[in-house]
Amino acid sequence: MSNKTYDPITPHRVAFLGLGVMGFPMAGHLARAGHHVTVYNRTAMKVERWLDEYGGKAAATPREAAAGAQIVFACVGNDDDLRAVVLGDQGAFAGMARDAIFVDHTTASAAVARELHAQARRRGLHFVDAPVSGGQAGAVNGLLTVMCGGDAAPFERAQPVAMAFARAVTLVGASGSGQLAKMVNQLAIAGMVQSLSEAINFGQAAGLDMKLVLQVIGKGAAQSWQMDNRGTTMIDDKFDFGFAVDWMRKDLGLCLDEARRNGAPLPVAALVDQFYADLQAMGGGRWDTSSLIRRLRHPRH
Repeated sequence: MSNKTYDPITPHRVAFLGLGVMGFPMAGHLARAGHHVTVYNRTAMKVERWLDEYGGKAAATPREAAAGAQIVFACVGNDDDLRAVVLGDQGAFAGMARDAIFVDHTTASAAVARELHAQARRRGLHFVDAPVSGGQAGAVNGLLTVMCGGDAAPFERAQPVAMAFARAVTLVGASGSGQLAKMVNQLAIAGMVQSLSEAINFGQAAGLDMKLVLQVIGKGAAQSWQMDNRGTTMIDDKFDFGFAVDWMRKDLGLCLDEARRNGAPLPVAALVDQFYADLQAMGGGRWDTSSLIRRLRHPRH
């Protein structure tokens, strides 16, 4: 866990659904900030590990976890996983008190965000879609960027609580806007990682000392987070960390689906998505997204 300091805030009763690589430390930051946290996860082993590290309480179902919570946070896998923890007799909505807020950190579709926002309003609840950027390191260090869609009043109530695991929590628009902003983020990254892969591979083929070259161009217009944080490991062919190819393909699939609806052309994203499919075929589904360079080093004939 990081050495993050927490701004003083009135302790809230919160629930956290999903203790994966992101949710586990995010829920931990909420506990460290002084909030009363109840956690739920499909597999009990992670729950036990979390309780050993942070204390708090566990619940057997999302409904039990949400009972009495002022804010219910979630970070699960996809649209179907989200509906599974939100809806139904044992879902969170069934346990939430009127005026409670559900904050969803899953990277999901804008359509499911709008669907659950509408269902929440019919029940006298609030739903904020709030995907995050910053990866596992951002979650562990409490420095995530959170893009939110929904209504202003519940956002303003949830924002200071979410700052326990974030550097910025921003309302970007109406319901679904957080998910759309995350898609913009992933689209920008996909093209950048491919370009960086091509640049490094080109430089190595030309016989350059690429670590030195990246130090030089990293002080100019080519500088990026990807170059600063992934350039050296790309040169060293190390990819057993970070944001997995499988996850990026899921996210790009959401982008391409949304683009079919709104008419925005995504030629580069569609191409890079296929490059990631090649990496999956190479057995690289769990490699970091920066492994795109391996396609260039090991072209298929």
